[in-house]
Amino acid sequence: MSMELGIFVERDGLPAVRLERPFPVGTEQVWRALTESDLLAAWFPSPTVRMEQRVGGHVEFAGDPYADDGTGTVLEFDPPSRLAYTWSEDELLFELGPRGEGCLLALTDVLEERGAAARNAAGWDVCLDELEKLLTGGTPSGPHSGSASDWRARYDAYVAAGMPSGAPIPEGGDPG
Repeated sequence: MSMELGIFVERDGLPAVRLERPFPVGTEQVWRALTESDLLAAWFPSPTVRMEQRVGGHVEFAGDPYADDGTGTVLEFDPPSRLAYTWSEDELLFELGPRGEGCLLALTDVLEERGAAARNAAGWDVCLDELEKLLTGGTPSGPHSGSASDWRARYDAYVAAGMPSGAPIPEGGDPG
């Protein structure tokens, strides 16, 4: 699993974190993992995601032990290269492109608050590790499982690297 840290950026003047992850599979396979409910269940923070696959479509999220169930709106839908939607108060942008024989996924989480950067980046690292398991024939058990990567270690690495922090950590201290 990758331990290369994501970066803090601004997108349209708003705080954001950006993570990039190469996968040894094609963009179509990664796209399916980003858009199909049964595949999202293996790696996304909310294990139940239903998406109307069109701009303006609704996205329903449920089952995340650290967040309320909710809905979002699809902002971009350009298979198999760009997908964006709102998620709670954040906006998620997934960009896919070829990289060698595989695919490079760039995930940008536009944040409600700057202090959420380290917390969210660490959480996305854990999620992307589970996505990697899914795409490479491993056995993902979800980002909230006992076999997922160590969220706290990732969080501590982001804080040590100077990524903005200070947002509340959910009860239990491990929202990864």
